[in-house]
Amino acid sequence: MKILVVRFKQMGDAILATPVCNTLRKTFPDAEIDFVCYEHVAPIFKEDKNFNTITITNKVKNNAFRYLWEVYKITRKKYDIVIDLMSNPKSEWFTFLSGAKYRIGRYSKHRGFTYTHKIKEPTEFKNEVEKGLRLVEPLEKEYNIKYDTNFRLYVTDEEKEKLRKQMVEKGIDFSKPIIACSVTAKYMHKVYPIDSMVKTLKMILEKNNDIQLICFGTSDQKEYVNKVYEMMDRSKNVFPNIETKSVRDLLALFSNCDMYFGNEGGARHMAQGLDIPSFAVFWPESNRKCWIPFGGEKHRGIISRDIQEDYGNLSWEEIFNLITPERLVKEFYITFDKFVKNVI
Repeated sequence: MKILVVRFKQMGDAILATPVCNTLRKTFPDAEIDFVCYEHVAPIFKEDKNFNTITITNKVKNNAFRYLWEVYKITRKKYDIVIDLMSNPKSEWFTFLSGAKYRIGRYSKHRGFTYTHKIKEPTEFKNEVEKGLRLVEPLEKEYNIKYDTNFRLYVTDEEKEKLRKQMVEKGIDFSKPIIACSVTAKYMHKVYPIDSMVKTLKMILEKNNDIQLICFGTSDQKEYVNKVYEMMDRSKNVFPNIETKSVRDLLALFSNCDMYFGNEGGARHMAQGLDIPSFAVFWPESNRKCWIPFGGEKHRGIISRDIQEDYGNLSWEEIFNLITPERLVKEFYITFDKFVKNVI
């Protein structure tokens, strides 16, 4: 049995697609399962034994001839099942060129003619994991599907220890709480206003001066992270200098932390995949229930609609600031007190 799962999306979306691969692995333990994703996302899954990653670079993706040639070469494997989670005109070429018995994608009135099964969006609420697993349902007619809704990420002991040594060298005390703090995000419209974030972090430290905040970010976000550090008066409890040069480093960092706090995004999904307690601030037009699948009390978040359903004529910043620092501090400590305080 050879199976191909296609998901061209960024980090968080790719992570939430892995329950499809995990379900297929449980159902077909001896199958060859390949997962198509972006080149910069693939290292997240380096230690996952449930599937192999096949990467497509942006350079290839944006060149029609090179892209079709890559798709053609990949599909020469003669897959039995192709599940197109992306389901757009580009990803559909995988089903068109595969000749697989099962070619499954999302329903669209104007495309998807190469699919053997077109799955409509559910009318009832489904989170992102459940939506993806719906595309496995056509296989139930022939196979006993063993569903797995969990998404897990893996870090080696060597990776964890390497990051731990750096953290100790930079002054982190492992006898005190360590919080991975996301003060920024890939897109600025998803970032909780800096003044409110700084006020929140100061209030968190005022309540518990043992807490250590690791403010992480990419090289492009370094300036913003340092600005937060300066606004925090260069507090000894704030660490903007822990280097994470790759997504593997970021995973190792999280695995050495006690909790994730800050803006919602792919990094928060990484924390949940490592089962690190998390609390996130969602941007106003997001969907909290959709993007924290099966989080329970351990993985929670807040969105402005929790405070005020109708945003009216409020500005973007005013909408975001419906979530006050006082409310965020309260929510932070609900998670902290339940999952961190008593294990340090």
